[in-house]
Amino acid sequence: MTINIIHFEPQYSKKFYELNREWLETFFVVEPYDEEVLSKPQKYIIDKGGHIFFAKLDDAIVGTVALMPMNNSKEFELTKMAVSPNYRGKKIGQQMMQYCIDFAKDKNIPKLIINSSRKLKMLSISTKNMVLLKFLLKPIAHILDVILKWKI
Repeated sequence: MTINIIHFEPQYSKKFYELNREWLETFFVVEPYDEEVLSKPQKYIIDKGGHIFFAKLDDAIVGTVALMPMNNSKEFELTKMAVSPNYRGKKIGQQMMQYCIDFAKDKNIPKLIINSSRKLKMLSISTKNMVLLKFLLKPIAHILDVILKWKI
């Protein structure tokens, strides 16, 4: 299944919200901070130097992912990845992940951080020309317990 990855445009804000909210409700819980960020992606991600991408299949938006700058703008967190329930298991998440890695290389972003949970199935990603700097299993928040930090 080949998807097109497109960049954020304001008309896709609702899909960003819907996809991520469904994912959080399915696997965890929607907290007030999540609600705020998801409902205002322009303010909390784009305007702060971040990027949001969407997986488009034909005319349908079926997935999304964001790159958010950390306090040190040389590091970005790969976050807010969600795929529509009808399209899970079709490697769309892997395609979006690879797009983010390639985008980071192209923009000279030296490090990507992924905060995740052992509760989730981890994506297998291409690590060619990447170095794993940190792999921690520890509580970060009540739902996150895995930190991966990659040098691109």
